[in-house]
Amino acid sequence: MKSKLAQSGPMVHQYLRMDGRFPHVWCAGCGIGTMFNALIHAIDDLHIPKEKIVLASGIGCTSRMPGYLDTDTFHVLHGRAIPAATGVKMARPDMHVIVVGGDGDMLAIGGNHFIHAARRNIGITCIVLNNYNYGMTGGQQSPTTPEEMFATTAPYGVVDEPVDSCALAAAAGAAFVAHTTVYNFVQMRRFIKMALQHEGFRMIEVAAQCPTLFGRLNHMSSPTDLLTWLKDRSISLDKAKKLAPEELKDKIVTGVFADRKVEEYNERYARLVKKVRNNAD
Repeated sequence: MKSKLAQSGPMVHQYLRMDGRFPHVWCAGCGIGTMFNALIHAIDDLHIPKEKIVLASGIGCTSRMPGYLDTDTFHVLHGRAIPAATGVKMARPDMHVIVVGGDGDMLAIGGNHFIHAARRNIGITCIVLNNYNYGMTGGQQSPTTPEEMFATTAPYGVVDEPVDSCALAAAAGAAFVAHTTVYNFVQMRRFIKMALQHEGFRMIEVAAQCPTLFGRLNHMSSPTDLLTWLKDRSISLDKAKKLAPEELKDKIVTGVFADRKVEEYNERYARLVKKVRNNAD
C-alpha cells in the first residue's frame, strides 16, 4: 500500500480550490509552494476537518495563499491579518486559525500586531515565510534582508541588522516558536504539526527562496543555488549554542526556540466575562 506522501498529488488536491485559479501566481522556483505543501500535509496528518480551519493573510506573495485553500479564508489589508485572525479566534475559539504572510507583511507594517498577539498568547498559528525581500512589489529591502546583501532599495548592500523574528516572538511571550527552511521539508512539516497542536500563540519562521528578485539581485537566480545557500547557512539550535556570536553571523539557526504551556487569551477573557456577569447578578 502506498504511503500518503506517495499519494500526495490527489491528497493535496482535496484541500485546493481546483478551478480557474490554477496555474497559480507564484514564480517558478518560489519556495512558497513548498511551504504550502507542508501546511496541507500537516493538516491532513492531524485529520483537521476543513470546516474547522480559517486561513488569513495580508498583502504580499505569501498572502495569496488563502485564494487556493478550500477552507474558510480571508485576505485583508497589508499587515492586518493578525488582528483580523484574532477577531475570528475570539468569536470562534473552536476554529484552527492560521495566519500566513511574508517577512515584510508580518514584521514591518504588521510588526506591532505580531508583538502583541505573542504577548496576549491568542491561540493562532502564525507562519512567517521569510524570502528576505518584498517579493511582490519589486525586491525592496525587508526587515530580514541579511547585512551586505542587495535589494532594489539597497543597491550598495544592506547596512541594517536584520530582525530576529524568533527572538522577538519568544521575548514577547509566545507559547511556541520555531525556525526552519523549505530545504528541510520533513522538519518544516513537523514544526507546523507541533504548532497546530499547541495552545497559545505559535510562530514558525520558514526561510525560503525567491529566485526572481532576491536571488537575481544577489547572483543566485537559480532556485537550486538559493536552496544550496539556505542549506549551507543553516545550523541546528543545539550546534549554535556551542558557537560564539561572531561564528553565528549570517547563520540560519533552526529548531524550537520556545515551547511552553500557557493559558490562551480566550480562556482568560471568558473567565473575565463570567466574573463580570456574576458581579452584575
